[in-house]
Amino acid sequence: MTKDQLLTRLCTRRRALLAGAAALGAAGTAGLLSLGPGGEPAGPAPATGPQARRTLKPSAYRLQPLAGYSPPRTEPGRTLVRREPFLRVSGRGRSMVLTFDDGPDPRYTPDILDTLAKYDVRAMFFVCGEMAVEHRDLLARMADEGHVVGNHTWSHPMLTRLTRGRIRSEMERTCDVIEEAYGERPLWFRAPYGAWNRAVFQLGAELGMEPLAWTVDTLDWSTPGTRTIVRRVERGAAPGVVVLSHDAGGDRAQSVRALRDYLPQLLDSGYHITVPYRRYA
Repeated sequence: MTKDQLLTRLCTRRRALLAGAAALGAAGTAGLLSLGPGGEPAGPAPATGPQARRTLKPSAYRLQPLAGYSPPRTEPGRTLVRREPFLRVSGRGRSMVLTFDDGPDPRYTPDILDTLAKYDVRAMFFVCGEMAVEHRDLLARMADEGHVVGNHTWSHPMLTRLTRGRIRSEMERTCDVIEEAYGERPLWFRAPYGAWNRAVFQLGAELGMEPLAWTVDTLDWSTPGTRTIVRRVERGAAPGVVVLSHDAGGDRAQSVRALRDYLPQLLDSGYHITVPYRRYA
C-alpha cells in the first residue's frame, strides 16, 4: 500500500468515527468537558469514599465519545486562550478518560493498544514528535482503531524555560508529524511535566489545540510496582477523572500489566472509558 493510499484510508476511517461521535452526541449519550466562568476548567469534585467505588453492572457499550464540540470561539484577530488546562470531564454517567504520554514506543504501545482493543475501549495518546516520526505505523494504528492522538511536544522539554519561538517549534513540528501519520492535526495538547504558562496556552490555541492535564497521576514513570499503579487508579476512580499513564520514556512493563488489571475492573464497575473527539467552545 502506498503512502497516499494509507492516508486516504485513515482519513476515511476518521470521518466515519467522527460522524458516529456526532450522532451519539445528538442522541444525548455522551458527556462533556466543562468550563467555569472566564473559560477556566470546572466540574464537580471527584467522588470519594465507598460510594465512589460502588460496583455497578458492566457497561454493555464501551465507547461513548465525548461529543458536542465546536471550534474555539474567535473574534477578528483573536483566538480564545485558556488560562488553565482541563483537568477532568463531566457530564452524564460514570465517564473516565485514560491517557498515555511520551510515546509511541514499539516495546510497550502495541501491548497497550492490544488491551484496549480486547475490551473495545478508546484512549488518548499524547505523543512526542521525535518518537512519532520513527513509529508512524503506531499512529496509523491509533487512527484506525479510533483513539485520539494529542500533541506532547517534539522532545519533551520544560516549555516554561523556552522562548516563544522554541515553544512554537516544539508544538508545530509535532502537529505536522501527527497530521501526516495519523491523518489529521491534533486537537489537544499536554505540556510536559504539567508546566504551563501564558505563552504555552497562547501558542497551543493558535495551533488549534485545547490543553488537557489530568486528575489522577499513576506515577508509573517511577516504576512503583504493578499493584501500586492499579491501586492508584482504583482509589482515584470517579466520574469525570482523567488518568495519566505512560507508554514510553523508560521501562513501561508495569504500566502495561497494570492496564490489563484495572481496565476490566473499571468496566465491570460501570465506568465508561471515553475520549473527546472534538474540542468545544
